[in-house]
Amino acid sequence: MTPSAPQIEEAKIAPAERKSFIPIAPRNVLFATDFSATSEAALPYATAICRRFGSTLHAAHVLSDTSLLAMTGGVDYVSMGTILDGAQQDATEKLEHMTPSFEGIPHRSYVRHGLIWQNLAEIIAENDVDLVVVGTHGRTGLGKLLLGSVAEDILRHAPCPVLTVGPKVSGRAKLPSLPATGRDLAPLELDLRQIIFATNFERHSPVVARAAVSLAEAFHARLILLHVFEDYTHLGSQPDLIDDGVRRLKALLPRDAALQYPPDAVLEFGSAAERILRVAAQRETDLLVLGARPAASAGSTHLPWTTAHQTIAYAHCPVLTIRE
Repeated sequence: MTPSAPQIEEAKIAPAERKSFIPIAPRNVLFATDFSATSEAALPYATAICRRFGSTLHAAHVLSDTSLLAMTGGVDYVSMGTILDGAQQDATEKLEHMTPSFEGIPHRSYVRHGLIWQNLAEIIAENDVDLVVVGTHGRTGLGKLLLGSVAEDILRHAPCPVLTVGPKVSGRAKLPSLPATGRDLAPLELDLRQIIFATNFERHSPVVARAAVSLAEAFHARLILLHVFEDYTHLGSQPDLIDDGVRRLKALLPRDAALQYPPDAVLEFGSAAERILRVAAQRETDLLVLGARPAASAGSTHLPWTTAHQTIAYAHCPVLTIRE
């Protein structure tokens, strides 16, 4: 995670960056689902966030031609219209079946047909969505196979923060499944006690740090600032490297931060994803906060995509990514 560029000066948020910062109290939350168990595991987080912040929930399912053909084993296009009608009806019924879990939450449901990300992008734009919640399957492999192509597209292209919930989420960070009926529904609480902000000291890091601080303030949580030195061969010849790393982490904190607990600055050495996951497990972390660059800059992110993929897929808590 150590940048190869010359050492960055102390990070400060410029006025323009402050204006571009997306508030952590979302007004519109998009929950994207394919009705799989992986997707459904993310639903309690979407509803808990909406209840916490008074947000409107937008639940969406997109029918792609590829998925329709896969379900039927392949058909001619003459029959596609009939199959699509049945699939749309089935998806609508499944979304309606979820609505008791939305009790007390303003909500809208969408069933669209076509390219998945294109349709989700339209819903995001039409409704000024400022947070996307999605489940990831975390299969072994690289690239899209690790997170799933839909989650991959959302992470690379979404113009707002994305909360991903992987299959490894467990312990206190795992919210219980929502009941099938709205009767006697007790609102599920999003209880964040430990938040980790992992950074590579990229240009956008102060903005992401402010988001992590805002969450820690809102939930009265402990905040851990984390940087991993993947290349530490010069540690012996640069005795000030550790002290400088701590200084740079603390310099990311906004001057007006009002945290209930003094933040911890943690430096690790080794594989970035492995160390992030290890610290998160040791601290019983409830949320990981990472920075990300837009798709056009996918080759250079706050955390390399391979690191972000591994972290998101294998984290035992949800991961919030905030793009530049």
